[in-house]
Amino acid sequence: MSNAPSITSWVRLEPRSRDAEMNSSLEAKIYDPLWLLSRQWQLGEFAGEDNGSPVIARWRGETARLNRFRPGSTNSGPMAYDPGSLPLETMAERERVRPETMVENDKAKKLMFAIRAGQHFLRLLDKQPRSRPESYSGDFVAKFPIPPLTDDERKELDAESLSLVDLVSARVPDGRELYKALRQPNGGVNLSVGIEVLVADLPQLEIVTGRWLQWCDSFFSEPNDSVASWNPDRMEYSLSVAGKFAESEKVLTAQEYFEGHLDWHSFDLDEGASLGASEDVKPVTCTTIPAPVSFRGMPAARFWEFEDAQINFGAVDAGPTDLARMLLVEFALAYGNDWFVIPVELEVGTLCRTSSLFVTDTFGVRTLIKSSSEMGPPHSACRMFQLSNIRKPETLTTAPVPNLFFLAPSLLRALESKPIEEVLFLRDEMANMAWAVERLIESSVERPLNRYEAYTQHKRLRDQEIEPGASASEALRYSLVSEVPDYWIPLLPTRVGTGLRLKRGAVLKSDGSHEPATAQGRVLESGEELSLFEEEVPREGVRVTRSFQFTRWTDGSSHLWIGRRKDVGRGEGSSGLRFDNLEEES
Repeated sequence: MSNAPSITSWVRLEPRSRDAEMNSSLEAKIYDPLWLLSRQWQLGEFAGEDNGSPVIARWRGETARLNRFRPGSTNSGPMAYDPGSLPLETMAERERVRPETMVENDKAKKLMFAIRAGQHFLRLLDKQPRSRPESYSGDFVAKFPIPPLTDDERKELDAESLSLVDLVSARVPDGRELYKALRQPNGGVNLSVGIEVLVADLPQLEIVTGRWLQWCDSFFSEPNDSVASWNPDRMEYSLSVAGKFAESEKVLTAQEYFEGHLDWHSFDLDEGASLGASEDVKPVTCTTIPAPVSFRGMPAARFWEFEDAQINFGAVDAGPTDLARMLLVEFALAYGNDWFVIPVELEVGTLCRTSSLFVTDTFGVRTLIKSSSEMGPPHSACRMFQLSNIRKPETLTTAPVPNLFFLAPSLLRALESKPIEEVLFLRDEMANMAWAVERLIESSVERPLNRYEAYTQHKRLRDQEIEPGASASEALRYSLVSEVPDYWIPLLPTRVGTGLRLKRGAVLKSDGSHEPATAQGRVLESGEELSLFEEEVPREGVRVTRSFQFTRWTDGSSHLWIGRRKDVGRGEGSSGLRFDNLEEES
């Protein structure tokens, strides 16, 4: 064995350019161009298709403006509608905010409206010039005072509402009664309200009253009648709109709307229906240069162009059975550069149909592009942006309506307040029934009132008034039924025809008054019969809310209304309802 030293060495090969120019690198030379040409020939890239790039596109069509609206079911009467002055969501969702009449039992409702309307009237009144030194404010406060509340009404109100009423009851007039007295049935101003006004001050008072009445009428967006689009049996909106072409009227119906945004896919065509729409058709012509369709993540068109890395289609996670996602990715990568787009300006709230589309290419050839529905199968299977017919028993079809596009007068965004009312619909398997739980309701000052906190406080005060009974070891207490919170409204299953409905019931109050505990919110509408379809309350439950909505429309107008939303609930619940209980007194 040799002990001679050894030397270990490495050799690294690396490219090194001896020329400062980069012309050779930019040429991208191919050492076997014949192979590349043969592959292009095999793939058919040399086969001429006699196609030229489009340079001019001429589109002709006609639009029919919407002018009729029908809220709710088909039994409701249609009304006029101008999509240029009111969004479709506002038209469908809005409900009465101001009290229509103020009867004796409703004097504890809408107190905030009564107070704020009275304050605004006094502000306008004090700014106007007058002949006498003192203001007329005291006369109107004395003539239209806020009515005092009885002891029972004060017990039903929360502390915030009571403090507000006690603070302003002697300082501002009741805006509800003031509006009813000053507004004439024909819309004019009535100054004969029993207040002595100098003749010289009558013109100024008429101006103040007119401005105040206009403010009251325009502050909230409200329907003119009591017919609403809300269907309480389904807990969702339903509505119809209509426009008329020269030969026929088109009625579009949204049967299930509850998410807060309407668009073309929310509507179906109701063939044979009529809302009495008037003809308002305009021809539209557009001549322009087609532009290639572009989207983020598409393959780069140039050889040395770096592609946009914001979207990586190669990283899309698709399973073996997720064919729709894989087809979309394949279409975007392989055929995304074969599409062109032309801009067409349409009025908001119109139905549009295409008359013709001619495309002139670089060879001067004019080609008529037909609708996919006119091409026959398999091209007619393309149904993007096409409306469907309402599925009726006599037709049993939902085939799309060809060549009809609906540009809905819908909102992009609206400001939404916190819910002023919230109701949870849930199933109680132990009691074999469903419940409507009023978590929040609109208080007298039009703010959210937590009914759970109000019930807990009321129960604590009631327990303090009860004298302590016998000890737990000496007495037993029998109760016919366990106590259920008064904000839990029972929904009893009832067979109606061939289906099952959940009808609203009632439980007795736990204070011994033998009075039923009724709903206090607008969602359950305690004054009307509520009969929900059984499938509308699934096992996961349903949550229905009411909240204020505010938006600006295309004409610059502002709109404030109250809308309702329906979303997934919080699962099943248990009311603890039991009968024939024998318990030890605590």
